[in-house]
Amino acid sequence: MTRRLVAALLLISLAGPAFAWGAMGHRLVADLAADELTPTARRAVDRLLAGEKNPTLSGIASWADDVRANDRVLGKKSAPWHYVGIHSPTCAYQPPVDCPDGNCVAGAIDAQAAILADPRQSIEARRQALKFVVHFIGDAHQPLHANNREDKGGNVVQLRIPAPSGEKGGNLHSLWDSGLIQHAGLDEAAYHARLRALPLAVDVPSAPLPPHSGAWVEASCRLSMRDGVYPPSPYIDEAYYARWTPVVDEQLRRAGAHLAQVLNAALDR
Repeated sequence: MTRRLVAALLLISLAGPAFAWGAMGHRLVADLAADELTPTARRAVDRLLAGEKNPTLSGIASWADDVRANDRVLGKKSAPWHYVGIHSPTCAYQPPVDCPDGNCVAGAIDAQAAILADPRQSIEARRQALKFVVHFIGDAHQPLHANNREDKGGNVVQLRIPAPSGEKGGNLHSLWDSGLIQHAGLDEAAYHARLRALPLAVDVPSAPLPPHSGAWVEASCRLSMRDGVYPPSPYIDEAYYARWTPVVDEQLRRAGAHLAQVLNAALDR
C-alpha cells in the first residue's frame, strides 16, 4: 500500500506544472479585469455568478485549481488545460503539435470563451466557462506555464529560498507562482493599486473571439527563455527578486487587461 501511494504521488508530481500564480495572483488578475468591464459585461457576470459563495470574478478565480485537486472527473479532464508545452525552440506555438485536441491552456481559453459567448448554451455551462476563462487567462501569462523545456515548467528545478528562519527548499515554478509576489510584502489591496498604476498598453485594442491565446503563450514562453529566469545558482538572492518581480507585475497587469477584453467581447452584447 505504501509503495502504491508513493508511486501515485510521484505520478501526480510529474503530470504537469503546478498551479499558477497562487490564489493571490489569480485574484489580482480577476480584480484588474473587473475594473475594466463594460456595464453590460458587468451585469452579465453578476447574473452568471448569482448564487456563488463569493459572486465576484476574484471569488471564483481559483475555482479551476480547486476542481483540478478535488474533482476526479472534471479535474482529470481539465488538468492539461492549465499549461502548454511548446516544442519550438523559438517559442512558436503550433496547435497540432503543442495542443492536440485543444488540450492545453490556449486551446481551453478558446473553447471556453466560445461557450461563454454563446447565448444558446445553458447558464450552468456559461457559468463554468466563465470560471475557466478567468483562471486560464491568468495561467497563460505565467511564463513557466508556457515554456519549451523538458522540466515540468520548472518544477524539477530545485532552489534554496530565503526565509525568516534562514532558508527553505522550493522550486522555480513555485517561486514564480507565488514566491515573487509574496516577497513584495504587500497586502492584496496595495498590490492591486501597484498593478493598476503600471503604464501598460495591452497587445491589441480589442479581443474579438477567438481570443489571442496563441500570442499570449508565445510571449510567456519567450519570457521564460530570458537569461536569468533560470538562476545560475540554486540560491535565490535579493537581486533575483529585484530583477524579476517587475516582470511578474507586468504579466499580472497584462493578464487582467486581456481577461477584461475577452469578457467584454463575450458578454457585452
